[in-house]
Amino acid sequence: MRRRLVFSYSLLMILVLLALETPLAVTLANRETERIRADRLADANRFASLSGPALRSGAVGAVDDEFQHYHELYGITAALIDRERRPVVATEDFVSSEPIGTAVFGALAGRQMTIPEVIWPWQAAPLVVAVPVSDGGEVIGTVVTVSTTDRVRRSVTVWWTALAAIGLLAVSAGVMTAFRLAGWVLRPVTVLDVVTHDIAAGDGTARVPTQQGPPELRRLATSFNEMADAVADALERQRAFVAHASHQLRNPLTALRLRVEELGPSLTDEYGRAEHRLALEETDRLAQVLDGLLTLARTERAEHTMVVVDAAAVAASRVAAWQPLATHRGVTLHLRPTDGPHPARAVRTAIDQVLDALIDNAVKFNHPGGRVEVSVSRRDDGIVVQVTDDGPGMTAPQLESSTERFWRAPDTQNIDGAGLGLTIVAVLVDASGGRLSMRPAEPTGLTAEAWFRV
Repeated sequence: MRRRLVFSYSLLMILVLLALETPLAVTLANRETERIRADRLADANRFASLSGPALRSGAVGAVDDEFQHYHELYGITAALIDRERRPVVATEDFVSSEPIGTAVFGALAGRQMTIPEVIWPWQAAPLVVAVPVSDGGEVIGTVVTVSTTDRVRRSVTVWWTALAAIGLLAVSAGVMTAFRLAGWVLRPVTVLDVVTHDIAAGDGTARVPTQQGPPELRRLATSFNEMADAVADALERQRAFVAHASHQLRNPLTALRLRVEELGPSLTDEYGRAEHRLALEETDRLAQVLDGLLTLARTERAEHTMVVVDAAAVAASRVAAWQPLATHRGVTLHLRPTDGPHPARAVRTAIDQVLDALIDNAVKFNHPGGRVEVSVSRRDDGIVVQVTDDGPGMTAPQLESSTERFWRAPDTQNIDGAGLGLTIVAVLVDASGGRLSMRPAEPTGLTAEAWFRV
């Protein structure tokens, strides 16, 4: 953005300089041309005043002497042309050419001619000046001078070079000023962009300095900080409410479960005992929901500390811990062998909780005789923890909703769970700077992968 701003400013400045210096350069060329043109016209008019009587009398010796002396002194070619366009008197280096012919034609018509009208540095043609020779109001010939334009072209070139140097210095100074100005203006915007990404990445304490840049951007930084404080406060209040509500409901729920349990011995009929069992299951499910809410609130509120752990060792310990439950449910839980340690950078206990939730779901929703495989490998410059099962799996729409809070698949409503396991997994993986992905396994089942940085 800074480069684009400086480029736009520099382009505008260059256009302004071109608009100012181009007419000035043309004016300088016209001025130098007019100066030499006036000098040559004065000389030619003096020769014309001498040539009128000489042409009438035929005594042109004096005019010839003047031309030769003029040529020796200034190196300028001169000639006296009669009405038939024949040279009467000329210096030895006089050679007729198209510009001379055009100038003579105009002079014989009674006009003072100068070719070219403007001397440009890239044109090496000589300056041709022709004035009519009159006698008694009648044009009887013309005086022509031909002079080189090297000095004029050098002078114009020097002036143009000076203009170009001044323009270059102005552009350089403008670009330097534009860089400093753009840096001063855009530095708060750059900091705001960085802080926005930090907040999006989970750093709720990041704020924008309010003493940089122009007043408008200072006000913007102040407003942004106030907005960030308000959002952080609202999120903190929400998380605190969830945590406090979950904690406060634990005691009444425990008391309620004890009272429901005490009702059991007094129930004699089968219907009453069945309802009593269902009531106990609902209280257990409510306890799981509260536990999940507490875990989620703590995970979201925590100031995450990154640690480096051996993902392979963690996977081995979690597979060993879940092995009895898998055996009880008739599911084969298997850890694929790894080739040494796999150090991963993650939030403290994140990999443990991620594996617990993924293995729990894989075992819980699998069928007897099913298989769950856990593996740890290196991929994409990171460590991938993968849990694959051959259970019923999930459809694509279900996978999109699987990490939403309290979401459960329609065909698993009667299975124990609070619908918060994958939500907690997603929060922990995101806080660790990793990625969570889930896809259908082949031929059936589900593959869940959590990628962590090495």
